[in-house]
Amino acid sequence: MAGVGVYDQLKKVLQDVIAPDLHAIRADMRSLDQKIDGVDAKLTTKMDGLDARLTTKMDGLDARLTTKIDGLGDKVDDLDVRLTTKIDSLRTETVSLKGELLAEIRRVDIRIDGVDRELRTAIDVRERLAALEARRVS
Repeated sequence: MAGVGVYDQLKKVLQDVIAPDLHAIRADMRSLDQKIDGVDAKLTTKMDGLDARLTTKMDGLDARLTTKIDGLGDKVDDLDVRLTTKIDSLRTETVSLKGELLAEIRRVDIRIDGVDRELRTAIDVRERLAALEARRVS
């Protein structure tokens, strides 16, 4: 029976000393849970606010970038038109210069043909003169 007395004493110690501490610990845990829930709610609210501000700033940046990109697109289109105009102008000028060059080549070709005929005539005359001189000397 001595074992029963120790059991009862241990049971009484557990109920008198440890049980109230366990209840206090449970109450502290509930309080901590509530505080954690409060901190979590505050963090969620702050994160939502931060997310909203970040989204607003990102949307503003996106709008500004879109405007700048559209402006660059317009400038590129304008540059393309100007380059096309310049290229067409150069093409026209090149065709004109080609026509002038071909006309000059034809004119020089005709003149060379004329000089060629005169040279043949001069050579022919010289050969006849040489033939006449050779007859006269003999």
